[in-house]
Amino acid sequence: MLAIRSALFNIFFFAWSTAIMATAWLLLPLPPRFIQNHIGLWPRGNFPMLRLLVGTRFEVRGRERIPDEPVIFAAKHQSAWDTMFFLWLDPANAYVMKAELGRIPLWGGYMRRCGHIMIDRTGGAGTMREMMRATEAVLAEGRSIVIFPEGTRKAPGETGTYHPGIAALYTQTGAKVVPVALNSGIFWPRRAFFKKPGTIVIEFLDPMPEGLSRAAFMAQLKERVETATRRLESEAGLS
Repeated sequence: MLAIRSALFNIFFFAWSTAIMATAWLLLPLPPRFIQNHIGLWPRGNFPMLRLLVGTRFEVRGRERIPDEPVIFAAKHQSAWDTMFFLWLDPANAYVMKAELGRIPLWGGYMRRCGHIMIDRTGGAGTMREMMRATEAVLAEGRSIVIFPEGTRKAPGETGTYHPGIAALYTQTGAKVVPVALNSGIFWPRRAFFKKPGTIVIEFLDPMPEGLSRAAFMAQLKERVETATRRLESEAGLS
């Protein structure tokens, strides 16, 4: 039964994603908020169907810890689910994403129009400066930033290298950094056909203290995110 339920959801997921992309071009001449809200329908359709067809729910913890201002979410990344959640939270949120995604037909153009930040991970100091300029522009618009410090998805139980871009944003923008832990990879594994029933938990932790050195910030961010992630994974039954 799980195979059938997963197959039905996967069919819906690709059909719904295609429908979103196939209609978004109609909104390109309008202000960005229109296409942001349209792309925001992506999780609004997928999440209910994931619950209906597979039995996968989600729980948000610590939402009260998010300051009432534009922030930088520094999130663990385990699943495609994570890339949808922050659009569910607020369609205006801007992701920091690898430039390769900008070359996907239609999708890349939509992401640029929505104001997401695309970076060339091989670009060195020039890439860092461009990321800083783009991030400051997004924050000035009153929008929050989402960045995955490890740069790519990691399986549950795994810890990747936390890249220094998040420290640069912390020290140079003045925006509060909110660490985010989750266990989504247990229920929607990376590159896996099967989706699993249960409850994905995503937890917003207390904002990082101000005034830390880059090294202290990186060490504390990694420790807080990984510790909370291991706790959520254990809660979901990962030994």
